[in-house]
Amino acid sequence: MSRHIAKAASIKLLKVDGIHAPVEIRRHPTARRLTLRVSRTQRSVILTIPRNSDFQEADRFLERSIDWVRERLKGVPEPVSFASGVCIPLRGVPQEIAFAGPVAGRPIVEVFPGHQGRAPRLVVTGAVEHAPRRLKDWLVAEAARDLDARVAYHAKNLKLRARRLTVRDQKSRWGSCSSAGQLSFSWRLILAPRLVLDYVAAHEVAHLAEMNHGPRFWRLVKATMPALDEAKVWLRCHGAELYRYGADGSSD
Repeated sequence: MSRHIAKAASIKLLKVDGIHAPVEIRRHPTARRLTLRVSRTQRSVILTIPRNSDFQEADRFLERSIDWVRERLKGVPEPVSFASGVCIPLRGVPQEIAFAGPVAGRPIVEVFPGHQGRAPRLVVTGAVEHAPRRLKDWLVAEAARDLDARVAYHAKNLKLRARRLTVRDQKSRWGSCSSAGQLSFSWRLILAPRLVLDYVAAHEVAHLAEMNHGPRFWRLVKATMPALDEAKVWLRCHGAELYRYGADGSSD
């Protein structure tokens, strides 16, 4: 039914006939039974097994559940590569990607406003084969710039201090705050409306004072980000969609 394509100490990756997504088997020391879920953000099937289970048992469990997996995978949106002619959101506004090829004296990426019913455009210069990576690098830099500004704003409002800010391709959360005051964010926030990026920045800044989600934490977020409820609803309804952009590996 399946073929092993990679193996680590506690994780095994499988390619399964009839499933158009990687299957990740994770051995968890505290798991009491086999569980199965489909991750919309990682675009994969995750099977968790107890420490004493073997991979043959996991394979049989997956085979019994294959119809369930196929049905859930139908709800995972198709990936959108960074390619010329494709539309992606930038700060919540759809933009058409255009690869211009080598052009002397032009920025790596230029944003052109829409006109006559045409969507705004992201024009990427340079060798076409490198354009997806160049666009991804530019989006990461734009996310870092916006996040740096909003973190500074909310930190000043709350009289707090962030020690360091990093932007990465996080899959499990939009942002995080370490006990040392280091903030980390997903670059994909640049795809969301400005309100959403602003909320995530405020959320993580508030964690500099409260490393929990108790009432005092939410009072801090509300104090610096009054529209937090609107942003939370947007993330809950649309956040997973952002992971489809560049998800086929053409941009990572």
